[in-house]
Amino acid sequence: MHNKFYSKYLNTLFLFAVLLLIALVMSIINPRQFLTFYSVQSLLFQIPELGILTLAMMVPVLTGGINLSVIATANLAGTIVAIFFRHFAFDRMGNSETISIFIIGIILTIIISLICGLVNGFLIGGLNVHPVLATLGTMTFFSGIALLITQGKAIKGFPDQMFYLGNGVVFGLPIPFIIFIICCIFLTLILRKTALGLSIYMIGLNPIATKFSGINNRLVLYKTYLISGIFSGITSLIMISRFNSAKADYGNSYLLVTILVLVIGGVSINGGSGNVIDVFIAIVILNIISTGFNLATLNIFLTQAVWGLLLILVILIKHLISLWGNKSFRTN
Repeated sequence: MHNKFYSKYLNTLFLFAVLLLIALVMSIINPRQFLTFYSVQSLLFQIPELGILTLAMMVPVLTGGINLSVIATANLAGTIVAIFFRHFAFDRMGNSETISIFIIGIILTIIISLICGLVNGFLIGGLNVHPVLATLGTMTFFSGIALLITQGKAIKGFPDQMFYLGNGVVFGLPIPFIIFIICCIFLTLILRKTALGLSIYMIGLNPIATKFSGINNRLVLYKTYLISGIFSGITSLIMISRFNSAKADYGNSYLLVTILVLVIGGVSINGGSGNVIDVFIAIVILNIISTGFNLATLNIFLTQAVWGLLLILVILIKHLISLWGNKSFRTN
């Protein structure tokens, strides 16, 4: 029984050990700043944007696909909602009216994100276009629309509630981080407790066998990219509220980082395996490195180099563990 527990949670235990080791190193490098309440709170503020985008990328990757349009979806939704907000003079409105517009803006963001997810689902699930080609096309299309709308400029003019959504704190915890935790729980429940979650894993493992088992692969892919779109929309709300503005190219650097996080978190790029808790730990690891380097005033470009080195080390260590496990199995 113990062997089954360790084999099931080996990757989680390994990532948690890496997390503790990196946190210890950062504490030794800069103990006076890294271990303070404000540095931890700052870390929690930085996690959600990358974190929720990674969840948006994770769902299609589990099916053996990918969604290169997650950031483009977020920016398109953000720019449209920003224009919606800008057309209302909040300083002339009562508080109840402002809240109503704020709620409508949130709903509009989710609707736009769902439409973007539906387009991806139609191309991939309906027309059987390869996910890379389909989402590369939609990424360019969504980004082009956002650039056309904004003319490359930032759009400002949001209600106070919007600023609070991205910068507020509840019991010491940043609201964006609370939203991220809710998203993690939501996705975990879908993947582990629903027929849709099981179907997502099955398609990633063997789409042909899944189809002949009676599962509607097309419908599952539609739902997969709709969920991905929802997470992109939630990220959009956090991004524009954090920056208090919307722009067509916010967060472009996150695209490849989401894949980096998934690989470190043990999600198979070929699909079929991976869990939210490991991805969560991987996100925390990368942000601890980034926060630690910032506090130590080290070169900001060094962070990406260390992230890449960490990825290489994790892959090598997991490969060695796999070889050791296979050798032990053959011996037994």
